[in-house]
Amino acid sequence: MDPASLDDTIRKFLREDIGTGDITSEPIFTKDQTGEAVFVAQHSFIVVGMGQVAARVFDLQNHEIKSYPVEDGKLANKGDILLRVNGPILDLLKAERLALNLVQRLCGIATYTYKFVKAVEGLPVKIVDTRKTTPGLRMLEKYAVRIGGGHNHRYNLAAAVLIKDNHIAACGSISEAVRRIRKHVAPSMKIEVEAENIAQVEECLECGVETIMLDNMEIPLMKQAVKLINGRALVEASGGVKLSNVRKIAETGVDIISVGALTHSVAGCDISMRMI
Repeated sequence: MDPASLDDTIRKFLREDIGTGDITSEPIFTKDQTGEAVFVAQHSFIVVGMGQVAARVFDLQNHEIKSYPVEDGKLANKGDILLRVNGPILDLLKAERLALNLVQRLCGIATYTYKFVKAVEGLPVKIVDTRKTTPGLRMLEKYAVRIGGGHNHRYNLAAAVLIKDNHIAACGSISEAVRRIRKHVAPSMKIEVEAENIAQVEECLECGVETIMLDNMEIPLMKQAVKLINGRALVEASGGVKLSNVRKIAETGVDIISVGALTHSVAGCDISMRMI
């Protein structure tokens, strides 16, 4: 993660949440009153971000706050203390909600990713994320995927070439889109193309693209496509991937399975902050 970028994001989020001040806490506590609080897990999940994210939120709110976090990747159980913070009570309360919002989501992503990774255990396939992330949180969400045992697909549009259905429709064909791209990118730049049927897979092979994404294909058609490709390109499966079918998809012989749900529809974990 980029610490400077993360700090800028956290400062923006703190301004959004605090506004002109905490009109509930400020009349109750003086600036010099100190206290201690803990983050407590309410169920089992993979821990992410207690040190790099939650502790950083408290530190940027007030550098006097001291944090003692659990390391990333730990399996937490109900009742486990994940983070201990002490410092001015006013600032602990001001930073509480943002810190919780962020790590609850990140722990949810890591835990959900871990379930997909376990579902395909023993098979030579990678579970990867997509660009279907929360605006402003991509760096954090992709980090959480890695903590859960998954891998990152391209970070942004500048990171890799991926010719999708709308490119093909607007350009006219896969071949023409590939031709135009190869005129403008370095020879070392790999090209990935989305294919929806066998005819498009054949066209991808004729163009010599390095990765073919099988988009929303049924299992029998996916098997046919993998057999046709026969190692001439990396094969990615995408679309409609669930825990209930991910192993069957992996068993077709694809190399990569991209799962948008890892970040776009995951449930956050239940974590509470308690003053002690």
